[in-house]
Amino acid sequence: MCIRDRTLRNELSELDLKIIELVHRRQVLSEEIGAIKRKKGRPTRDYQREKLVIELAKSHAKELNVDPEMVVDLMQLLIQSSLKTQESARVKEEGQGNGKRALVIGGLGRMGGWFAEFMSMQGYEVHIADINIQEEDESHFNSWRDTDDNYDITVLATPLRQSIEILENILESGRRGIIFDIASIKSPIKELLKEISDKGMKVTSIHPMFGPDTDLLTGKHVVFMNIDSHGTHLEIMKLFESTTAQMIEMSIDSHDYAISYVLGLSHIINIAFSKVLHDSGEKKDEFSQVSSTTFKDQIEVARRVSQENPNLYFEIQHLNSHSMQTIEELNRVIKEITDAITLGSEEDFVEIMHAGKKYFEDSKA
Repeated sequence: MCIRDRTLRNELSELDLKIIELVHRRQVLSEEIGAIKRKKGRPTRDYQREKLVIELAKSHAKELNVDPEMVVDLMQLLIQSSLKTQESARVKEEGQGNGKRALVIGGLGRMGGWFAEFMSMQGYEVHIADINIQEEDESHFNSWRDTDDNYDITVLATPLRQSIEILENILESGRRGIIFDIASIKSPIKELLKEISDKGMKVTSIHPMFGPDTDLLTGKHVVFMNIDSHGTHLEIMKLFESTTAQMIEMSIDSHDYAISYVLGLSHIINIAFSKVLHDSGEKKDEFSQVSSTTFKDQIEVARRVSQENPNLYFEIQHLNSHSMQTIEELNRVIKEITDAITLGSEEDFVEIMHAGKKYFEDSKA
């Protein structure tokens, strides 16, 4: 390596360290700004400010002959990091749980762990009941039945079939405090929840529309369903008021129909896509050499789906009474596409694509 080359590499390394130092300085300023926002009662996210930051960055990038798209991606990462920091600080500062106790049944699971941490951040004294706990202590139990039933909130974060059994036991024995589940499918537990409500217990049902790796709720949805006459779902909504999540109220009777499309359809398409690639006998690397932008995007989505819990995904399909209707609709459209290609009907093929285009245009309107 020549002296000039070594000098340039050293200069690059120094610049890399300076970039990291500047990111740290930006993070510190972001924390201070977040504290001011909370003091003045302003929301965590300021879309107008974000737009200004990105437009300024693009303009400066063009002046320096730097790729604007790369700069925009970088700024969006920095903004997301700032939002994450500010949201976490707000959740801790404005938490609903000071002096209160919460039990997370299934707290060693991925979503159970998410809720245990989320509620702990809010100041709750969180206890966990999970059949996978090896050694019990004052806050960890192998069975929820071993707890003292003195919790302000009990969260059911167990697989659906296990949740049914737990809810049946709660219906029989009764339980104090608020009870809510986070199941992806509601039909199998809907009547149980209503019966629990009829016995005078405070119960609701929610569906967090995000995975356990989520650390920033911006752009994420949480669905809340009113079950009892106490407005219990409104109390649980308060847990998310300090976040940037979008809170949606929905009837439990209409939940599973929507989920058959939002989760069921999207899951099954990506599962089928992955299986077709697997059965092709080709390696991913061989496809990637000639892959298109569409293929790369689809690969990434399918990859994420393939890493999820297959038992949970089976439940989402099998236990949803609306799933087969959605699958039949998918099969019908695949047959329409197949017929158009087989019969050489360009007109039919174009019409199918135009129908899809119209859907997205109408969605924007």
